[in-house]
This record gives sequence, structure tokens and C-alpha cells, in this order.
Amino acid sequence: QMYLAESGGGSVQAGGSLRLSCAASGGATSGAMGWFRHAPAKEREGVAAVYRMRGKTALDDSVKGRFTITLDKAKNTLYLQMNNLKPEDTAMYYCAAHGPPETTDWALRANEYTYWGQGTRVTVSA
Repeated sequence: QMYLAESGGGSVQAGGSLRLSCAASGGATSGAMGWFRHAPAKEREGVAAVYRMRGKTALDDSVKGRFTITLDKAKNTLYLQMNNLKPEDTAMYYCAAHGPPETTDWALRANEYTYWGQGTRVTVSA
């Protein structure tokens, strides 16, 4: 069993920045770790993911050039640096672990992940 605890959400104005953190504990994991978001009246979507083995990353087109995902293996903590935030980034953000292996391109598929955090809310005002 793995536990994931997100932090770092908040309210910012458009153009601002936030850094989300996800501390993992309770066990070992393999495959990808990722960030997903769920906005009201929308489907949950993959935002960014990183494969643990070699650090390969995947980013949704909507956040490329603005968001960066990093993994500190020593701290077992996943980060999402979000810059130039837009109102459409407003959502609940979730960390996920034990995702697909690097041999796939499925890192942004939510149903490929086993463990999930409780989420942290991000609100971006115009």
C-alpha cells in the first residue's frame, strides 16, 4: 500500500505560479508517477507524468511550456511547477503512482495508475 499526500494548491491570479508537491510513503512503486486534474463538468485528465526509471516525462499539450514535472527519488516526492497559470487550469489536482512502465506511452492515462492522493485545489482567477 502506498500513500500519497499532495500540497501546494491555492488561489492565484492568471499569470501566476504554484508548485505542487506529492509526498509518497508506505511502500515501493515502479512505473510512472503523474499529476491529473479534475475540473467541474469536465472529465479527469492527465496533466504530466514522469517514468521513475529514466526520468522520461510526458506533458499534456495544454500545459507544455508552462508546467514542469520533476521527481526527487531521495525524498520520494513528486513536484509540479506551474507557471503562467490560466483560469482554465482551475481544478482539483491529484497525484498518482504505480503507473504504466516506460515501455508504454500510457503515462497520462488515469486508469493505468494504482494509487491516488486526496487532491489539492488550484484556483486561477482572471
